[in-house]
Amino acid sequence: MTDSVKPRVRTTDKRRRLTTEAARVLHEQGVERTTLADIARAADVPVGNVYYYFKTKDELVLAALSEHSAHLDELTSRLDQLPEPRDRLKALIEAWVDQRQVAARYGCPTGTLAVELDKRADGILDAEAGAVIRRLLEWTGHQFRVLGLRDPDDLAITLISAYQGMSLLANALRDPDIMAREGARLLRWLDCLQPPDRTT
Repeated sequence: MTDSVKPRVRTTDKRRRLTTEAARVLHEQGVERTTLADIARAADVPVGNVYYYFKTKDELVLAALSEHSAHLDELTSRLDQLPEPRDRLKALIEAWVDQRQVAARYGCPTGTLAVELDKRADGILDAEAGAVIRRLLEWTGHQFRVLGLRDPDDLAITLISAYQGMSLLANALRDPDIMAREGARLLRWLDCLQPPDRTT
């Protein structure tokens, strides 16, 4: 029984490595410049084996988007352990700032992928990238809602737009300090947001 399990474990491990490296390499190089061979090399998997798991590059892009979605789930699950929604939002901003070196070099992983995929005519993969961003907006909007703030979904758009903007500028100018400065400004902004006074 142990022998029959081992090949499946190796298969799962290879697929996992390919998915993880696809997310990283596509972020660093972009979809158009990345080949299946690039991802196979990064995952230390023979290029011929890639086709066993993924028939096309688009399937690998979908796997990379699933990886981004899984990272988002892991992050929001950790943040949900914090007792207060304002603390969760602050920790989200701090997590972005912690990634400022990566953002300055390559931009936001999901945002840059969404922009690149939007240039394609099929309209499938870009919708998948948009779905990951939408989930972050929904989670963020929920935090503002729990805080009792007006227009929580609009506040979520403001926050995520600020993140995308500072990632873009940090990347374009190769200046990670932009993320740190804008992150500090967003933390101050969060502290200023108060629910409406219901006694008046």
